[in-house]
Amino acid sequence: MANLIDIFIERGFVDQTTHEKVLNEYLETERVTCYIGFDPTASSLHVGSLVPIMALAHMQRYGHRPIALIGGGTGLVGDPSGKTEMRKLLTPEMVEENALGIKKQLSRFLDFSDGKALMLNNAEWLAKLEYIPFLRDFGRHFSVNRMIKAESYKMRLESEEGLNFIEFNYMLLQAYDFLELYDHYECRLQMGGSDQWGNIVAGVELIRKVRQETVFGITFPLITTSSGEKMGKTVEGAVWLDPARTSPYEYYQYWINTDDRDVERFMALFTFLPMDEIRAIRLLKDADLNNAKSVLAFEATLLAHGIEEANKACHAAASMFGARIVPKEILPSSTIPRGEGSLKIEVHDTVTINDTVAVSVFEDTSVPHTIMNEEQLKEGIPAFKLYHMVGLASSGGAARRLIEQGGAYVNGKRIESFDYLLTDRDIVNLEILLRAGKKRYHKIKIN
Repeated sequence: MANLIDIFIERGFVDQTTHEKVLNEYLETERVTCYIGFDPTASSLHVGSLVPIMALAHMQRYGHRPIALIGGGTGLVGDPSGKTEMRKLLTPEMVEENALGIKKQLSRFLDFSDGKALMLNNAEWLAKLEYIPFLRDFGRHFSVNRMIKAESYKMRLESEEGLNFIEFNYMLLQAYDFLELYDHYECRLQMGGSDQWGNIVAGVELIRKVRQETVFGITFPLITTSSGEKMGKTVEGAVWLDPARTSPYEYYQYWINTDDRDVERFMALFTFLPMDEIRAIRLLKDADLNNAKSVLAFEATLLAHGIEEANKACHAAASMFGARIVPKEILPSSTIPRGEGSLKIEVHDTVTINDTVAVSVFEDTSVPHTIMNEEQLKEGIPAFKLYHMVGLASSGGAARRLIEQGGAYVNGKRIESFDYLLTDRDIVNLEILLRAGKKRYHKIKIN
């Protein structure tokens, strides 16, 4: 088998490992079962979760068995790692609903058929634990002195709120997860973010003490952009994997807008394209580097949403910003469309907004469009109302602020007043192009 540690290091996945030499030998000679925990605090994962997801996908592609562990039990406690205040505690019903959404998204990256990958919920065993037997059998193996030195607890201990007792138990419960997965699924490798190092080591140590066996841990670095921002954060909020929260077109645009300095690194982390092709990116500049960004956007959207949505997003971007022909010699393994072409986008729904304006809405995977009749514009619609109606602002108040701050445009011209009326006089070639900020667009198409 290929040495996955070398692959992970080459692609930028590895922060720390336990038992480096033995782990290398283990991955080269055995079919490995590994796991990563996912916090079920929402019904969707976001771009910040992609590194662990891609790590599990790499494991499966090289013949190993990944386990995605939903923290249904630990989610009822709250992980203090990386937080200065206590996380909101979840109900079992919330965890179950969120787990369904998470599995749907993970299924884009992992094949769960025939036991090739497993999705488990640690509530299955944690909810059944008896407190006194748990403390006697497992709590005695943990040193409080060592625990409070762990990075996952330090931030909370130094915060104004402090660390409460329920959270202090989190490390014990995560360590017990590893033991449970070792006992019942022969899982010998846990992976996670760098903030999980203390929790992972606790599990490794627990299994050594109670089973006299060696298991392993790998942590991933915290991924930030070259500008220092956390991955997946934008002025509009998180970039979600759920298409109902972040449409495939918006997802595609997020990757298109990658900083020039990050393209090679993100291509290695967030696609499966060969590294020899990815390394060639460092020689590109100007238009060719923008072509590489198109490939990154296409490949990332392909993984998260499938080939059809990736193609739609690619063609939609071409219709809005002009077609970009990606030469065959740039990342040749990518399946991005490399010729000119257009995609027919059909109207899917008709809705009424504010009981006055009936519009037909194009499906989310295209450039956002709204169809209106010319008659609806004769009397005029206040700009701030229209921006809210089409989703370029979260409320009428937010739309007013956007306009007052000079961030709203009609057909490329800045709107000077929030009560500006959009009328049929703004129609150009049967369209009105709205823009919010530098990169968010919405077309009004006239029927």
